[in-house]
Amino acid sequence: MMTSMIWLPAAFLAGLFQAWRTALQRRSRDTLSVNAAGLVRYLFGLPIAILLLASYLGLSASGPVPAIGANFLGMCLLAGVAQILATNLLIMAFGFSNFVVGTAYSKTEAVQAAVLAMILTGERLEPLAWAGILAGVTGIILLSSGGQWMRPAELARALGQPAALCGLGAGFLYAITALAVREATGALETEDFVLAALLALVVTMAIQTLLQGGYLLMREPDQIARTIKSWRNSSQIGVLSALGSACWFTGFAVAPVALVRIVGQVEIVFTLGFSRFYLGERTSASEVAGLALVVSGVAIALLSAL
Repeated sequence: MMTSMIWLPAAFLAGLFQAWRTALQRRSRDTLSVNAAGLVRYLFGLPIAILLLASYLGLSASGPVPAIGANFLGMCLLAGVAQILATNLLIMAFGFSNFVVGTAYSKTEAVQAAVLAMILTGERLEPLAWAGILAGVTGIILLSSGGQWMRPAELARALGQPAALCGLGAGFLYAITALAVREATGALETEDFVLAALLALVVTMAIQTLLQGGYLLMREPDQIARTIKSWRNSSQIGVLSALGSACWFTGFAVAPVALVRIVGQVEIVFTLGFSRFYLGERTSASEVAGLALVVSGVAIALLSAL
């Protein structure tokens, strides 16, 4: 029972670490290109991921590392590429709107993950979980619209704005990332979900560092020096990225992807806090109302899991 419910604290912590990391990454966009700002989470996060895996192997009695096959590597590659593109789109969204709105659009990932999981893997959710998703998405729409309830035509126009398109695209790619991670951890012959998650994390981050680092070296070589010079802020992003991804990956290995992402929407709570107190962005009454809906959606989803 304890193993099966580990996804709950993992999802909450993932939301905290991700909101914190995204706030730092939002600031790095002022000095780094989109690709360089994305690279720092993998380049500086990989050593932390390796340390987490080594520490877990040293402290647990999980046995030898399971054999790595082609299916595992293929899913890690898919997850890595999808997450790179999603992160870049999210950073681009910040350039069109503020921190909260850019993040809010990407949080439609929960409903996108639920639909994709149902289509691709046959994963089903309880009606109560779907109610939680709808409440959360309603709150997200309220957050992104500035508190104005929009008619269908107005909503369609709002969703056609650059920030919305980038955020929605990021949400879709994050959903693909989650499903690929779930398949990768399932491809390992081990009953230790944490070990599977950490191994997938290390391999995925190594792939991401090589891919995006190689791209930067070929296409934006001037950004390499800037990335290194930003090590104070970037190292914090890397630590938070590794910790957050370790929590997400553990959750995906244990529970339905959509359920983990619904609960992980508590990130919006932390996002508003970082927006107000770290980035100095003002919080409106409508954002508080949207936040209340997101939190209620998380609570409903939790009830469906109990």
